[in-house]
Amino acid sequence: MCGMDGESNSIAFLRRLSRQEKRPKVIVVTMISHSRMLAGLLQLGIDAIIDKRDSLESLFEAVSVTRNGGRFLSPSAAQAVSCLPDNAPARAGVLSRREWEVFRLYASGLLIRDIAKRFGRSSKTIATQKRSGMRKLGLETEAELVEYLRQIGLV
Repeated sequence: MCGMDGESNSIAFLRRLSRQEKRPKVIVVTMISHSRMLAGLLQLGIDAIIDKRDSLESLFEAVSVTRNGGRFLSPSAAQAVSCLPDNAPARAGVLSRREWEVFRLYASGLLIRDIAKRFGRSSKTIATQKRSGMRKLGLETEAELVEYLRQIGLV
């Protein structure tokens, strides 16, 4: 989910929204199918999650279910969340601006050492920021990172 209001990630916005005493029902429509992130959204109190690959009927059903006080997951979102092992923590992390920028540059094809040169930092610092961002999002492998970057449209 791309950022809003100058933030690097919409999760911060959703967190603030979920803390409001009187908040609207929130339906997230996303291409992200990472089970930890979707479970993290549910932990934030999101009312419905729709995978963009599911039918338009899912959106209509989500509106109906949430209007009546229920929680809704489209078929693909439900399948992704059901794949989460019981011992795996849910993650809907908020990346720092630098972590987001490292991800963006990494997705553009730059190597860690090239990103480090661009920021005037050591490769170790940039690698740490990359790992920190991955941890916040519940991504454990390079393959998961690349898939996440693909899903959000950076690759």
